[in-house]
Amino acid sequence: MTPAVAKDTMHQNPQPLTPMTTTTTTTAVAYAGGDERRGPLTMGQANMIRCILRDDPTHINIHDVWPVPEGTTPAAVTDALRALAVRHEGLRTTFPHLPGSAPVDQVVSAEGTFTVTVLDHTELPADPAGYAESVARAARAGRFALEREFPLRITLLTVAGQPAYVALAFSHAVADASAMAILREEFAELLAGKELPGLTSLPPVDLAAVEASPAGLRKSQASLRYWERILRTGPQEMFAEPRGRRPGTDEEARQLTLRSRRGGRALAGAARRTGHPEATVLMAAWCALVAHRAGQDSCVTAVPSANRFHARVARSVTTTSQDALLHLDVRVPAFDALVSRTWGAVLNAYRHSQFDSVRLWEMIDRVTAERGSHFGRDVVFNDVSALPAPLLGTETQNGGEAEQELTWGPPQALPTRMLAFTYRTTPQLHISLWAAPSVFTPEEAEGFLSGLVLLLEAAAAGDVPMEALAEVTGIRPAERGPDWLRVDGCWVSSDAVRETLGRAVGGLPVHVAEEPGPYGSAAGAADTDGTAGEASGAEAHLTAYIACGDTPLAPEEAHRALTALIPAAGSGVLAPHRYVIVGNPPAEPDRSDAWRRLNTIDEGTGRSRQV
Repeated sequence: MTPAVAKDTMHQNPQPLTPMTTTTTTTAVAYAGGDERRGPLTMGQANMIRCILRDDPTHINIHDVWPVPEGTTPAAVTDALRALAVRHEGLRTTFPHLPGSAPVDQVVSAEGTFTVTVLDHTELPADPAGYAESVARAARAGRFALEREFPLRITLLTVAGQPAYVALAFSHAVADASAMAILREEFAELLAGKELPGLTSLPPVDLAAVEASPAGLRKSQASLRYWERILRTGPQEMFAEPRGRRPGTDEEARQLTLRSRRGGRALAGAARRTGHPEATVLMAAWCALVAHRAGQDSCVTAVPSANRFHARVARSVTTTSQDALLHLDVRVPAFDALVSRTWGAVLNAYRHSQFDSVRLWEMIDRVTAERGSHFGRDVVFNDVSALPAPLLGTETQNGGEAEQELTWGPPQALPTRMLAFTYRTTPQLHISLWAAPSVFTPEEAEGFLSGLVLLLEAAAAGDVPMEALAEVTGIRPAERGPDWLRVDGCWVSSDAVRETLGRAVGGLPVHVAEEPGPYGSAAGAADTDGTAGEASGAEAHLTAYIACGDTPLAPEEAHRALTALIPAAGSGVLAPHRYVIVGNPPAEPDRSDAWRRLNTIDEGTGRSRQV
């Protein structure tokens, strides 16, 4: 799970396309005129630096391409870049720290230098924008030296000395997708000779002071409590199913892009009919289909772009990379009720998207060990359609006039199970989707985006019963065998739990049964072998019977050993609520009642408090 990342930093093959004949020169550009400052890190900076120090640079660094208008001189380009460095403290920031330690402060320089690598070509390749993109992406390789390196790697692509594109790689410690869009906009305005308005959002040092204030600390505490409730009670995997992989195991997924004028019209129509903003309707439709496809009662999705809704950070050139975590219960009769519920749930998630990332990870580790789980950041929905279209880059703007088209792009490393970027909602709905191939075949991925349009069209015409989603969209829920159970808000495979627990306790015989428990009220449960439970009126839970023989074993030891394996285990593994230690297995080891009749040596749970 990566609850810190605002722009999912996937990577493709970093090698640039083969250019025509080039000449390379490097120019040092000096800047001066800013203020020298020092202060603690912002929460977003601390969160991203944690990832920078840990992750592959090609995953965590980000990139962008800025077209240069025809007739612009190289000097004008460097002057504009210099002006941006002076204007924005984040671009003049380094993070001093000793080797092996993480930074705690940021230092803003009043002056310094950066380099511009000029690649001059006799002519650019047939796809010049794609070539520029590949140059920028290649520059992501190599870790930024946080304590000393200028946080932008800048390549100016020219043709016979005439600038065409600026290809940039950014340290994610100083910029996110929104910050890159702001810089791209200001760069274009500077080249056009416009005077930039005064800054209205806080620079990082001042933002850190606000976050460290009593009000900021209370906000962070509230966010941690909000996250903890979801981690303790929500589904640990959205796509818990036999063919799924464990959350956190990367896969290569191809980009699938939908451009649909039908979808744009339908979204506008559904928003008018329901009286809710388009963004809310789209989020409701997304969550409805994700939960429907996953066979879940709720949808848990990260919403990374949610944390720039306040004016003090809306146009701040820094990283605000912290997730809003949306937990939306979809158990409503029809779609209109879900849209109404989504509005409040989204606002609640946004309010709780500022937190101390170190304390968040400490809480995640504690809660998942107590619950015996591994929370998966399975679903990410990043709606950047509110950004002006010119700021979204050439890749997101170039679309045909077809009523609806689906196009496949290159594969990219996917640290989630399902990631979507919404670039535009009008005049066409423009969404790019990366869906893990272990969970979605190519046909299913296409069917999901097509089904989203069908749901919006149906919602524009009238209220849609939730039980009719399969009929309306053509999307079918995941199929699970009889060993899959709904336990503790999660889909759990009793076979996978038994196998993983058996490995955890060194191959001792293990039996896992679903039994009534003291955690709530429900109808009588059935055991995994099909026999009826002994009681009714209690929520079903898992009991693990372990035959230890002559091996000393306590329930707490079994729980710790199991939780150590869960992050790398297969899908559908959740720790039992109760461990029962017996001597030897029964003669009929597949029958729960036979295990219950054995003498108990010890019993207990490794779990801690419930929320």
